[in-house]
This record gives sequence, C-alpha cells and structure tokens, in this order.
Amino acid sequence: MKRRTARENAILALFEASFQANTIEEIIADSRENAEVAIDAYGEALLMNFYAHSSEVDECIAAKLKDWTLARLPRVDAAILRIAVTEMLYTEEDMDSIVINEAVEISKKYAGDEDYQFINGVLGNIARDRQAEQPSAE
Repeated sequence: MKRRTARENAILALFEASFQANTIEEIIADSRENAEVAIDAYGEALLMNFYAHSSEVDECIAAKLKDWTLARLPRVDAAILRIAVTEMLYTEEDMDSIVINEAVEISKKYAGDEDYQFINGVLGNIARDRQAEQPSAE
C-alpha cells in the first residue's frame, strides 16, 4: 500500500473513531475486514502514535489555531491535522513538506472547499517552528 493511501485510511479511521466508542484497535480490525479502507502497518503506526501522544499533538495544533479551538474544527479537519502532526513529530524521517502536501491533497478530497488552505497554514506554521528549533548545521 502506498503511503498516501495509508495516511488517508488512517485519517478515515481517526475520523470514524471521533463518532464511536470503539477502541482504535477495534476500528483497525474492522478496517482490515473492509478492504476498501484497510489500515496497513504504516497507518496503524500513525494511529498508535497519535493515541500515545494525543495530548502533545493536540497542544501543538491548538497553539496554531487563531481564535479557534480544536473542538470547534470540523471532525475531518481535526483528523487530518492530527495524523499529519503525528507523522511530523513522531516518525524518524524528516519529510514535513511531503506530509503537508499529502494532508492538503487529502483535505481537498474530504474536507470543505476552502479547508485545504487552513490545513496548509496550520501545518506550515508547525513545520516552520520545528525548523527554527533545530540547531543549524553551521
């Protein structure tokens, strides 16, 4: 499975979890039975990392929301942001630009017409802050 599909399916599972009392493990198991939105190992790792670090991820997102709270965001936007920020913060690879691009493309598919701009702005601000925090290579 391509990473874009893995990300998209992880976002859909997290979106689904926002409506259900099922555990993420149950949602992953259910998704594997439904081949259309199956969660692979990469998607499962994203979901498990989000649940392991959800308060840190949510704080990171909340810090970039101007005059908004995470609770006021559409659930699909929150799911997209949460998976993208989880991937940015808790994977070994430095690929913020790829993660942002994929999140924008997924938001164009599932979110409101102009939501991709909001997603891009929030994630871009997080990426810039992360880059500024890293020691320079000089």
